[in-house]
Order: sequence, then C-alpha cells, then structure tokens
Amino acid sequence: MTSPASYASLPDPLDSITPAFLEEILGDEALSWVRERNERTEKTLADHSDTAPSVHVLEEEILSVLDNPQRIPMVTVRGEWAYNFWTDGDHPRGLWRRQNYQSYLDGSDDWHVLLDVDALARTESRSWVWHGAAVCPQDPSRALITLSDGGSDADETREFAIDSGSWVDDGFFRPEAKGSLSWLTRDICWLSQPSSPDTTSPSGYPLRACLLHRGQSVEDANVILQADPSAMGVWARALRDAQGERSIVEVMADFYTSDRFLVEGEPGELVPDSARRIPVPRSAEATVWNRWTLAWLREDWSRQGQTHRAGSLLAFDTEELLVCPDVAPSTTLFEPTAHEVLEDLTVTRDLVVLTTIRDVVSHLTVLVPPSSGAAEGGGAWKTVGLDVPGGTDGGARRIATAVVSPVDKQKSNDLWIVTTGYTEPSELWLVHPSLDEDESGRGSATSVRQAPHLYDASNITVTQHFAVSKDGTRVPYFEVSSEGTSGPSPTLLYGYGGFDVSLLPAYNPAVGRAWLERGGTYVVANIRGGGEYGPGWHRSALKENRHRAYEDFVAVARDLVGRGVTTRQQLGIQGGSNGGLLMGNMYTQYPDDFGAVLCQVPLLNMGRFHTMLAGHSWIAEYGNPEDPQQWQFIRTFSPVHLFDPERSYPSLMLTTSTKDDRVHPGHARSLGYLAETAGKPVLYFENIEGGHGGAADNQQRAHNQALGWAFLWRELGV
Repeated sequence: MTSPASYASLPDPLDSITPAFLEEILGDEALSWVRERNERTEKTLADHSDTAPSVHVLEEEILSVLDNPQRIPMVTVRGEWAYNFWTDGDHPRGLWRRQNYQSYLDGSDDWHVLLDVDALARTESRSWVWHGAAVCPQDPSRALITLSDGGSDADETREFAIDSGSWVDDGFFRPEAKGSLSWLTRDICWLSQPSSPDTTSPSGYPLRACLLHRGQSVEDANVILQADPSAMGVWARALRDAQGERSIVEVMADFYTSDRFLVEGEPGELVPDSARRIPVPRSAEATVWNRWTLAWLREDWSRQGQTHRAGSLLAFDTEELLVCPDVAPSTTLFEPTAHEVLEDLTVTRDLVVLTTIRDVVSHLTVLVPPSSGAAEGGGAWKTVGLDVPGGTDGGARRIATAVVSPVDKQKSNDLWIVTTGYTEPSELWLVHPSLDEDESGRGSATSVRQAPHLYDASNITVTQHFAVSKDGTRVPYFEVSSEGTSGPSPTLLYGYGGFDVSLLPAYNPAVGRAWLERGGTYVVANIRGGGEYGPGWHRSALKENRHRAYEDFVAVARDLVGRGVTTRQQLGIQGGSNGGLLMGNMYTQYPDDFGAVLCQVPLLNMGRFHTMLAGHSWIAEYGNPEDPQQWQFIRTFSPVHLFDPERSYPSLMLTTSTKDDRVHPGHARSLGYLAETAGKPVLYFENIEGGHGGAADNQQRAHNQALGWAFLWRELGV
C-alpha cells in the first residue's frame, strides 16, 4: 500500500491507497470493519443534552414527520382510477392502492389496496423496495410492477393482474438487473436488459432495445437497436399522443450526449430499419410530441445562418425534420436570459407548459401550437402566461417552486401543479390552463390536497443572497433562519453542484424539526455545476473547471461568516453523492472554514471512480483518470489523494449504504479509513440496505437522518 505522504503524487490513478478489502462490498473483513464503526457511531451519538439532542430523540421526531398520515397522497390517473403508493408506520415498505379519480378530487380517503409490499416481502423472504408500477394502456386490468431487493438500482419487473390482485402466471417478467420493461401493447413490451457481457455497458446498463412478445423468453426478445459497446446505455419507451402510437429509443453515449430514434409502424412488424434517428444535436434533449419535435439545446447550435443559444427550446415539424434535416424550418419557443432559464417542460394533449426559473424561483408559461401547417406558414405558436397557484407573498417576491405534470396527457390539458417552499408545505393543485392570450395568468386552479405544517415556521424567514466567487461570479444562496436572531448561530450549509441539477426551494419538515426549531440556520448554495442558470452554469464547472464549484461553495461559506450569520466553528456542511464529493473537497481543501462535515453516499476516490459500479457513466462530468492529461486535473479534486495525515481537519461524518450499486461504498470506507488511521475526528455509518438513497424504508431513513443531525448538533451546538 502506498505511503500516505505520497498520495497526491501517485503517477497511476489506479494505485491502491487503502486496503483492498474495503472495496469488497460484502466481504467478511469489510463488513466486520463496517459493523465496528457503526457500533461506535451509534454509541457516540446516543447521549442527549440541551445543545446536542440524541439520535433517538431526533429519530422519533423525524419518523413522525415521514409517516405523517396527513401528507399528500400523490396519484397517477389511468382512466377512472387514481393510483397511489403509500407508506406509513404500519406499512413501511408500502401499499399500492387506488380509488375513483373523482372521489380523490372530492377529498376521499377510501382506498382499495392492490399490493401490500410488506406482506410480499415476508412471504418471499426478500427485502422488497418499491420501484414503481405501470398500468397497461390497452388493458387497464394489467400492470407491470418493478421491485428492488434492498433498494439497489438493480430491480426486477413482473406482470400483475389488478382485478384479482395476483401475479400473472407465465406473464411478462424481467429478472434482476439495471434494465427496464415497459408496455408497447398488451402483448408486446419494450425491454432493455443487460444479461451478458455483449449486452452490458461499462456502467452496468443495457446496450440493447428489444421487443419482448408475450410468452417469449428475455433471451429470445427481438433486437431493434444495438448500441456500441462503449455507450452508457439504451432505453426505449412508447409514445401515445394525437399522432397515434410510436416509440422512442435513446442511445446514451454519456450523461450529456445521446442519439434518439423514432420508431414507427405496427408493433408486431417492427424491425431495426423501423428506427429513424432524430437529426438534432446529440447534446440536445429531444421530445417528440404530436406532430412536433421539441429540441432543448445544451450547447449553441448554428444552422441556416443563425446561432441558437444553449438553453433555447426549438420546435420542428417532425416529418420535415426527418426528411429534410438541413432546411426544416424551426420556431424558437424559449431563449434564456441572464436571469431566467428553462428548468422543465411538460406536454398535455394540446399544450406545452414551460417551467422556468428566474434567479432560482419558478415561473410558468403555456405554449399553444399552430393548428395546422408546417412550422412556418401554418400559423404561429401562442404564448400564454400561467400564474403559479397560491398567490403572492404579501406583494413581495414569493420564493416558491412549482412542479408541473399532466393529469392525463392523452385525454386532457389538465395539469397537476405542486407548489412548495422552504416554509410552505406542499399543496396539490388541479389547473385548467387558459388557451386565450387575453386570459393570461387566469387558468382555473383548484386546491386538491394541502400537506400539513409539520414544524413551527411562525418566526422563520427566507431570504436570498449572493456571494462573490474567486473569479468574480455572483453565486446565489437561500438562507432560512429565525427572525431576530442575535449574533451568530449554528448553521448548516447544503450543496450539490453537478450534473445540471438545480437546488430549488422546497419544504423539508425534517430540517424544520431537527434544525430550525432548535435555533439553527439552514442555507442552500446554488453553485456552478448545477442547472440554476442553464447549461452554461453546469458546463462552467465540468472536468478541468471543477474547482469553480468548490470556490463557489467556500465563497458562500465565507459570506455567511462575513455577514455575521455564523462563525467558522459553528458552520457545518452537508452533501450527498456528487455533493459528497463536494464535501470531500471542502474537508481536504478548505478545512479551516468549517466546524463539521457531513458527507453522504459520496464519491471520493477519483482515481478509481470509473472502475466501480456505475462510475464509468460519469466520465463526461469529471474526466477520465486513465488519460494522463486528464488525471492531472482530476487529482486536484480527488479527496482521498488530497488527504494529508499531517493536517488538522474538522470533525467528519461519513454515511453510505452497502446496497448502493450506483456509488460504491468503498469511496466512503476509504476516506474513513484514512482519517481514522491518521487520528482525525471521524464517525462512520453504513446502512446495509437502501441503495443510493441510503435507506429502504422510513424507519431507516429517519435513523440515518437523525444520526446526521445528532452529529451536527454535537459539533456545532455549543
């Protein structure tokens, strides 16, 4: 094993830094190491005081929030039925259930249970975790149900008879893997399944899109599209809209580069030649809807003498685009500004609904397409404003988030809109958008369900601030704190900064109960690497520019101290997954700026990340360590390589999951081992179940969260 003093100068990123047994996920020696540290962490955080509540007190509070019976039962509408998946204290693994849709709108709680996952787990002696259900469009008495053993990404899919509440004998079945199975017709499904080396990508995802006919084995499914072995993965799904029934097959080269193929024809007659590539940039998101293709650009696109900026949304007539890709006319539906970017788009039967964010706050717009003709000469797209339901915040700028989805995109233009904010519990609205430009903002909105207030926010205020990063970039952050707080207070700063993910205001009652009610301040940093200001905000922190995300985060931390919100000793930080990598870099690069670091399901060994589980799929985000030139910049943000046993570090807590088959638990184990061996203050906890989410049910979820809060109060509450 390499000497700790020479970690940063390792010429080969694959060189071993920590004992090899730590990467043996289920190895006896590894699990023994884990159990010892879990026991130590539990014992350390069991004590209770006025400034540091015990893990047991916090767990009880958080579980009451997670299992609260008054939370909103979100539904999927299929025909006359509203389907819901529900967990509570009596059913921690959950119930799949349904009731009449109109009864749901009327506020009924009269549910009929279709599948009890807890009972199934007991019967089959498996640790089942729900991964979803899809009702067959052509036969609503059948569904495909997907379950994971222990919560890992790998799962299996079975066919279920809804009316009898039983599995279909000799029905559709997909064995456990990182694949997918979805309805095309009642007797034909799209299948993507990694089942052998030539059908599995380096990231563990499927390389084939196949049609599986009823009665056919997975091995005999008809191959419609086979990707190159270097691809990240292949996925297929059916489209159902005004143009009839078609399908999309997506071949992902990496997270930001894909080829999408439109598959048309009679389902039973589809062959490889049925797939036609949609000719938009491979970096663009392409949505086929009715007669249109909507291209959401991740990079600038120059065509026909015009450059369309990254973040723009273009509309094409699909058939014109397929037949004449170089000259097909387009309509620009959205163009970003310095303060407003496209966050999401939703389609209904006749409309496109855009969710934009202006300085990280949601706004909505309805687009009405031309009724006939091509993109040019057949009428113009109409733009109709749509208010975010729930009114304003006393005339002030309302810091809220709107999440939009169609009620039934084949049959209506109705929308579900969920509104939420840091102190605003989720509220579910049924919205009938207006199609009249003169009625802008006046779409009919009815509150269907309101989640309860689960912590006392009567004196909590939410404000937005901007820190200035090292290169002069203004970085927004939200501060949630008690009114009238005198002097610095314990503060938790949360961040992610990667994969184009935007951190938007949302109600988190566990934060409220465990942190805010006890006088803590909560801060969310919208650093580069995320999507808060569009593709450029994300790209500016990719690969060799990763340091910008870390400079942004520490700029926010220092701004909080400079404004007197907190002190360095009272400032804790938290992040998971890519945010765990962020935490690892704060810990190793900026240890003097923080009092405590909570690092969850993290990436930490950036020399080996691409060889571990799904890691190969993240090369587009971080770079390839096996390229010597790229390793030169990757090593500058690899926490296990940056760790210096001679340096002083703040208290660290690492959490992960043995069942995480996305980010290998060896990452967290390695930094825990290094810190412990060097005598640094470190706690480690590894949940056996839970996958990348870290927990398989609310009891585990509450316990994991409580461990983190107990650690933070223990370190910051004095």
